[in-house]
Amino acid sequence: MNESILQRLRLITAEEQAILRGGALDRDLYMQDSGNRINAKKLLSAGKWITLRTHTRFLDFPEHTHDYIEVVYMCAGETIHFVNGQRIVLRQGELLFLNQQARHAVSRAEKEDIAVNFIVLPDFFTTILPAMGEEETPLRRFLVDCLCGETKGTAYLHFHVSDLPAVQNLVENLLFALLEDTPNRRKISQMTMTLLFLLLCGHTETMTTEQPEQVFLVQVLSYVEGNYANGSLTELAENLHYDLYWLSREIRRQTGKTYTRLVQEKRLAQATFLLRNTDRNVDDIANAVGYENLGYFHRIFRDSYGCSPREYRMQIR
Repeated sequence: MNESILQRLRLITAEEQAILRGGALDRDLYMQDSGNRINAKKLLSAGKWITLRTHTRFLDFPEHTHDYIEVVYMCAGETIHFVNGQRIVLRQGELLFLNQQARHAVSRAEKEDIAVNFIVLPDFFTTILPAMGEEETPLRRFLVDCLCGETKGTAYLHFHVSDLPAVQNLVENLLFALLEDTPNRRKISQMTMTLLFLLLCGHTETMTTEQPEQVFLVQVLSYVEGNYANGSLTELAENLHYDLYWLSREIRRQTGKTYTRLVQEKRLAQATFLLRNTDRNVDDIANAVGYENLGYFHRIFRDSYGCSPREYRMQIR
């Protein structure tokens, strides 16, 4: 991380100075009543949808929930989190997404354990979700659940992305925009967060979550994402060490779709992307996404979109 940003984040805040003098957590900074729900109005200026604050060090932060979406980024050191009772070690360069229903506590962090909390209202994500397309991914489902206030959704997503420079660069850009209070920072922040989410959607293999079924789905969807053109259910079963027939049934049970349907949706989504954004001819696009039988490609495309690939391209343009 840029050293000048890190130096600013490392400074001991007035709240932390009071703690070091023997004080306790100042609940008035976070809560509006006697409950343990942190209120966004305490942390966000009027009219703002996103802000950041450094994680409070030198004490155990007690269990709480919040009425906003929290994204924790570990700038240096590490912190230990407990989400719905599950222990999570967040190390330098990693990201932790928490929804509004997550019961969250954090063990004491020391001076060199520097984390930032992005405080984000659900409205901030309304422009991001359309950019993620219609494909079902754990991150997209997490956002939809947050926007809908879903109480049974995944409480957290933990991304182990410290070795992905593109992710680190985007988070640093987001930090800079918010710390410097740059003009148009909401728009800049939304565009940067959109890029970050799109990038993370392509790296779901780095993600862990609280629900074992979610982990299974991540494994399946990650394979489809990376191998839609020439992968196979047999190869996936071998990679995951599952019985082929059990895997086929489990995919159907958890997604409501067959493996073949998941692959077809991904192939068609990629085909429409290429039709919108490139001048490659239709037959090349069909081959690129995994269809050697061009007649079959045209037939299922029309079944899905109500027009031929060429007509789709003309309508879009």
